[in-house]
Amino acid sequence: MKRDKTCSATNRLITAKDHASVQINVGHLDANGIYTGQFTTFALCGFVRAQGDADSGLDRLWQKKKAELQQQ
Repeated sequence: MKRDKTCSATNRLITAKDHASVQINVGHLDANGIYTGQFTTFALCGFVRAQGDADSGLDRLWQKKKAELQQQ
């Protein structure tokens, strides 16, 4: 079973023909700034990157994820 990947910022499907899409792993750090071995994966489609919204989209996604991680 093949599972389609979706853009983390827009929920658009990332197709096999979208050669501008990227996947970014953001590492988690402890209070001392040392990598914990955990990471969060974000996928950005070529549309978001072409519009110039990848930086702000990734920042928004990470701020949301960081808030979720601190609640646990």
